[in-house]
Amino acid sequence: MHAAARPPYPLPAATPVAPLVSPPHTLAPPSSRLPRLKAAPRKPGEASFFFWDAHFKNDAVKVLPGEFFVADEDLLVMTTLGSCIAACLWDREKRVGGMNHFLLPDAGSAGVGGADGGRYGSYAMDLLIGELVKRGATRATMEAKVFGGGAVISGMNSLNVGERNTAFVLDYLRTERITVVSKDVMDIYPRKVCFLPASGKAMVKRLASANTEMLAAQERAAAERAAPAAAGSIDLF
Repeated sequence: MHAAARPPYPLPAATPVAPLVSPPHTLAPPSSRLPRLKAAPRKPGEASFFFWDAHFKNDAVKVLPGEFFVADEDLLVMTTLGSCIAACLWDREKRVGGMNHFLLPDAGSAGVGGADGGRYGSYAMDLLIGELVKRGATRATMEAKVFGGGAVISGMNSLNVGERNTAFVLDYLRTERITVVSKDVMDIYPRKVCFLPASGKAMVKRLASANTEMLAAQERAAAERAAPAAAGSIDLF
């Protein structure tokens, strides 16, 4: 990744690792799980972009806006965030975890559901928790790590999208009595987040705020599609 990381504010047990190199993924080794992962049936909204990440030397899946992914193996689950939020939930007893990526807190009077439901926090959080519960997780043994909510999109700062998203997800988790063990939210930085769902380990890299054109365009387009018709520890890398 070519963007330089900005100095982060202190986070608990932050452990820097080497910068990412380019290209981020190449041909997978023969032992890769990619063929199995790509062949598996996908649920609506489930992430499906699988690749080999050469930096982490691990199979990976990218969670796009409106998507989620749940697993009980240490596949690298990753996403890039601006004003969006990614919640990483992990059950410490079942050792299963997952990530979502939503753009707005809710759909207002238009309601949510269907193919675009995952773009809204109210639906995305219900969906992620539901998928974890299907694998034996319980709210009592879940913990959360929360990322995103940055003020990175010019012209949208007055809407406080990142602030609203952050307030929503923290209130939602408080209501569900799921402990937030760590978070890296708001400020002006876009972020790249990587999560290992079997161990619950999360890593975040703050990207240079000057290099956000592509991310901003992606979030604007996704937000337009989503707009209602009526209106622990974190590692830094």
